[in-house]
Amino acid sequence: MPWGSLFVRPGGATRDSLGRAMTHNVWFVAAAWMAVALLASLISIRVGISVALIEIFCGVVAGNFLHFETTEWINFLATFGAGLLTFLAGAEIDPISLRTHWRPAAAIGVTSFLLPFVGTWQAAYWIFGWDWRAAQIAGVALSTTSVAVVYAVMVESRLNETEVGKLILAACFITDFGTVLALGVLFATFNAYMLVFVAVLLAVLYVLPRVTQEIIQRLGATRVSEPEVKFLFLVLFFLGGLATWVKSEAVLPAYLVGLVVAGVFLRDRVLVHRIRSIAFALLTPFYFIKAGLFVSLPAVVTGAGIIAALLAVKLAAKGVGVWPTGMVFHLPRRLNAYTTLLMSTGLTFGTISALFGFEHRVISQEQYTVLVTVVILSAVVPTLIAQRFFEPTAAEAGFVAGRHAPPAPNAASQPASDP
Repeated sequence: MPWGSLFVRPGGATRDSLGRAMTHNVWFVAAAWMAVALLASLISIRVGISVALIEIFCGVVAGNFLHFETTEWINFLATFGAGLLTFLAGAEIDPISLRTHWRPAAAIGVTSFLLPFVGTWQAAYWIFGWDWRAAQIAGVALSTTSVAVVYAVMVESRLNETEVGKLILAACFITDFGTVLALGVLFATFNAYMLVFVAVLLAVLYVLPRVTQEIIQRLGATRVSEPEVKFLFLVLFFLGGLATWVKSEAVLPAYLVGLVVAGVFLRDRVLVHRIRSIAFALLTPFYFIKAGLFVSLPAVVTGAGIIAALLAVKLAAKGVGVWPTGMVFHLPRRLNAYTTLLMSTGLTFGTISALFGFEHRVISQEQYTVLVTVVILSAVVPTLIAQRFFEPTAAEAGFVAGRHAPPAPNAASQPASDP
């Protein structure tokens, strides 16, 4: 039963007409989704939890009790929202900081991918009896770190402006690059079309920083028409089209595009804030709410055992990989715990990998439900723990000079000289 029927009582042509309007009129459907997004924002402000997580919870409620459904235009907005958020996460990586922290970022990123990939792959095959290729999909889907969730949390806490935030985002890039590489090597079709896509992508990435800088310098003063924003959207749409043409995913090139224009964005922070406003106000709510719609509560109850077990395997593997690596690079204990928890999240590439396996008949619908539920829980559980108990203080994170640091969570964290 679609959500609009909840507003219609049986009987009466007027009521039936209203029901059809509520379920098929694009404006009413958009209003319902945006009402959920607004509610999530209000709850997020009230309880102090990342709005991305609240939107997921609201999506679960909307899908199971209000019977929300997706449409082609909602799927497009959600996919573009995920891609734009991934692009922004890449653009937030300071190339200088990346070069400065490349050793810890690479070490944390590689261990964050490799151990969960192998651990969940082997657990799904040997313990839960999945076939070999389905177990590989499980390994890929549960090896990820959610750039979307991590970046959303970073922006809300302003950690994206700190060296610690940039280190975590860089490590996320390494982890998800491993996920994309594994999915491509294990399941992609290598043919002439893939070679064309790779060649075009490399060419675009090579010229993009120079062309973007040129457009900003020559046309950036024309703020009303926003030519630089439209140009970047054009690039993302074009590369997304190429990616889907070769049976890949539209969000995959977005991170690389953000990474190569990061240097340009450092010199034009206004452009970053404008694109971020578009993403968080309009696009990303559709993505996170849609992610919640994938969770079927009856299926969760039926498969609760395997869901809990796979979640435990993923979190344990992430902890075993990331925590000791952070200690090697002398991360403070609290900061190391925060980093380990955020690196344990999963959402964007996890759901993409699971959907890839389902659409290509590698996994069944039941296996898909299990994986998506584990992925979403891995986005929620570690993030809640990290935000509630381990969020770094201003002194720990080292906020950028000249910015106001957020208040310390308790009096004990204040310097002795403070009044």
